[in-house]
Amino acid sequence: MSKVEDFLTKEEEQEIVEAIRVAEKNTSGEIRVHLEKKTSIDAFERAMEVFHLLKMDETELKNGVLIYLAVKDKTFVICGDKGINDVVPNDFWDCTRDVMVKNFKEGNYKQGLVEGIQRAGEQLQKYFPFQEGDKNELSNEISKDEL
Repeated sequence: MSKVEDFLTKEEEQEIVEAIRVAEKNTSGEIRVHLEKKTSIDAFERAMEVFHLLKMDETELKNGVLIYLAVKDKTFVICGDKGINDVVPNDFWDCTRDVMVKNFKEGNYKQGLVEGIQRAGEQLQKYFPFQEGDKNELSNEISKDEL
């Protein structure tokens, strides 16, 4: 795959955006997906850079979750802000990653992302339920970087 745009179809992207919308409906938490071709640094370090670039560290309750993928490198990272990392079980991100990897190995990238988003949404709802007056602080759109 030569370009990030080839990773998902427009329809698959819209299904992922819808999964984010549905997952965020019952929580004050925020979920973002970021795709880029490759990274020249450690994937976790890059994911943290993107986390800050997307201003995910500026949510009121520090409960943002980023799913970062470097598609050509075939690597991804799930990272949460301090608010959620302080309350979810230690193995939470590992369990979410495993569900996604299973789908990715079968070439089901959209489904892997959707299931990862759903799991993140369930945890966010459990620990950060929707409160009257909550607003969507961050875009649900998939962000991309061609690098």
